[in-house]
Amino acid sequence: MAYYTEVAGWVFAYVVKSFSSALVTTDSAVTSAAFTALVSSPWLSLVIQWVVLAVVGTIIMLGVTKGIEATTKKLLPILAILLVIIGIRSLTLPGASAGLAFLFKPDFSKLTMSAIMTALGLAFFKLSIGMGCMLTYGSYYGDDQNIPANAARVVSADLVVSLLAGVAIFPAVFAFGFEPASGAKLLFITIPTVFASMPFGQVFMVLFFVLTAFAAIGAMLSLIEVVVAFLVNRTKLGRKMATLVTVLSMALVGSMCALSNSSMANFKVFGKTIFDLFDFASSNILLPLGGLLISIFVGWVWGWPKFKASLSNEGTLANEGLLKVVFNILKFVTPLLVAVILLGGLNIIKIG
Repeated sequence: MAYYTEVAGWVFAYVVKSFSSALVTTDSAVTSAAFTALVSSPWLSLVIQWVVLAVVGTIIMLGVTKGIEATTKKLLPILAILLVIIGIRSLTLPGASAGLAFLFKPDFSKLTMSAIMTALGLAFFKLSIGMGCMLTYGSYYGDDQNIPANAARVVSADLVVSLLAGVAIFPAVFAFGFEPASGAKLLFITIPTVFASMPFGQVFMVLFFVLTAFAAIGAMLSLIEVVVAFLVNRTKLGRKMATLVTVLSMALVGSMCALSNSSMANFKVFGKTIFDLFDFASSNILLPLGGLLISIFVGWVWGWPKFKASLSNEGTLANEGLLKVVFNILKFVTPLLVAVILLGGLNIIKIG
């Protein structure tokens, strides 16, 4: 959260920027300068991070049902509708087929260990694996919940939304001859120039950044709820005070990330700014390591009897065959594969 709140702050800032004419240009040098001005301003970087934490903290204080559930129920349908609208517009552009080919035509020469490690970190992040989110939300489940079915729905929904986002973005990028660069450059520099090239481009730009802000809020809710739930359950703090402590802690630690492109740009650890270090450590080390330890715990400590009882609702669900397959994968396959990929991605061992 220390670095992700700053990324979300950039998105919030771009929601405001998209309403003005500042980003309505096909010149990537102009959009690049706008982004540089944003991230290189110490106070602006801090303020947008604080705004994000205030918004998310307010929702968290309202609780699981009135805060998180109510918010996501309203945001997710809007997000899906906006994605479909932008996707349809993107597909109608001349030359959009090149973007679809970029997305869906495999190029196995790019399948390096580094790429696999990046994909693994992204998968862990997108599915909230290895960071406590699923454990926390799972603790709010009633005994009648069908966990395997819900897990399948989560994965399927995530895949569909990811594909919709790709279809919404990359056909437009290729239609207007832009480079499909990754990360901040694509989102904050290339995308505005793409929308500026379209009829009604500013409208679509506003929709896009509002949509991205919705997605960022959903991700942050699940992350902060982990810490808040821990404090509520393990200390005498109430939800509001636990949220306040968490948000202030995030603001304190996150300030180093917010200032990584300005006041602290020259402060580096292992050759990385604090922002890049937190990003790398989270995606490439902590998330895979968390997933590895969870799989080891489930398979070797918690064990089959408890696993079966929990996921079959004490035997009321006829899914023992499926559970045996999943349990054996968690116990034997997952730890080995994640460990190999983790060590290979960190260049501790050489693979292939």
